Amino acid sequence: MDILSIKQRFGIIGNSILLDRAIDIARQVAATDITVLVSGESGTGKEFFPKIIHQLSSRKHGPYIAVNCGAIPEGTIDSELFGHEKGSFTGAHEARKGYFEVVNGGTIFLDEVAELPLSTQVRLLRVLESGEFMRVGSSKVLKTNVRVVGATNINIPDAINTGKFRQDLYYRLSTVPISVPALRERKEDIFLLFRKFASDAAEKYRMPAISLGEDGQRMLTSYRWPGNIRQLKNITEQISIIEKTRNISAETLAKYIPLPQNSDLPMLYKGEDSGHISERELLYKVLFDMRKDVNDLKQLVMNLMQNESPSSSLGENSHIIKRLYKDLQDVTDQEQPILVTTPEKSTDEPIQEPEELEESLSLVKKEMDFIRRALQKHEGKRKDAARELGISERTLYRKIKEYDLE
Repeated sequence: MDILSIKQRFGIIGNSILLDRAIDIARQVAATDITVLVSGESGTGKEFFPKIIHQLSSRKHGPYIAVNCGAIPEGTIDSELFGHEKGSFTGAHEARKGYFEVVNGGTIFLDEVAELPLSTQVRLLRVLESGEFMRVGSSKVLKTNVRVVGATNINIPDAINTGKFRQDLYYRLSTVPISVPALRERKEDIFLLFRKFASDAAEKYRMPAISLGEDGQRMLTSYRWPGNIRQLKNITEQISIIEKTRNISAETLAKYIPLPQNSDLPMLYKGEDSGHISERELLYKVLFDMRKDVNDLKQLVMNLMQNESPSSSLGENSHIIKRLYKDLQDVTDQEQPILVTTPEKSTDEPIQEPEELEESLSLVKKEMDFIRRALQKHEGKRKDAARELGISERTLYRKIKEYDLE
């Protein structure tokens, strides 16, 4: 079955290369019994992939069950997965089969697998390695033939470093990893999904479907969507129900988007590690960048004043240009004036040359050091380094290229 047929069968919408890649991996691995780990942010649609794997496998006629590991209390998770014997704990009035016993010959989807307690992780590892398990309160070894697909929205290597997840279980689970892209990485799919959700809401609530103008479409695709597809669906339904007009403008859409638009401006990030770069240092860097921009603008105004001629419109408005320059001068608070004359007339009004900041070299070096330290700390992972620095990945890429830090 090709990728397009899989999308149609499972109701997956999108033309993103990253999405197609994830579907293709699921399609290829389905014919085997290899354990798969699906990773991705919450709301990206990870639950579709174990269904694809099961339905395209030789186990498709066997049972399939999805278990939300994070929703089951720690005290009962072992009983749910592996079963228990009568009297094994308070309330165990009779023996019970667990999911691994019930789903024998089929596929079990362990959603939020990283939420499993460490003791349960040990039991799961044994099942994955040998297909053996024991019910709670029993010493009898049982066998099962189950295909396991796990999913998580957290960074498991980080959980391993903090002792919350077993490294051997991670390597056993992630024999084949599938990464589901976030919605902001699938910008070409955002409006397609919006139209689908708008159409579904119109059919569900028996009303005309809403539509977006060009300005609304731009806003829709520029938003970061931290809640991914789930958030987009919820907002689309809200607008469909609440708004009376069916043609939604960007101004109306902005009322339903709870967070500001993504920006490439540096942002302060408060880290938990005492070794993190301080907010004071980052703020100093931001202020320096702003001051540098003002000096660039001063240089531009200076060039205009030096190149103007009496017959030009600039010459006629030279007093406005000089006033602008003076305002910029006040911003940077310089103290050593020089005299500048123009072809139109001379003036004794003191005008300062754009400053060359003596500290600029050291500040650039300090910024380069910040970036190097962050990259070294996160072993070259730019996404983590950008979060450490409190800036966007795009800004970090630009800085790396600018300072030749490849």
